[in-house]
Amino acid sequence: MRILLSVLALMFTLGLTACDMNEGPAEEAGENIDNAMTDAGNAVEDLCEDAKEGMNAEDEDC
Repeated sequence: MRILLSVLALMFTLGLTACDMNEGPAEEAGENIDNAMTDAGNAVEDLCEDAKEGMNAEDEDC
């Protein structure tokens, strides 16, 4: 019983440690990459819509 309680306490402590909300440099770099890819995708979509608008296309969505 004592061992079981010790194991449960250890698992609980490790679980709380894993929920650390501090972002490290890798997390921030990943977010920056995600934002850059989203911005690039939006820019391409805007260019496509502008090109279709210039050609008087019926469907201007890309």
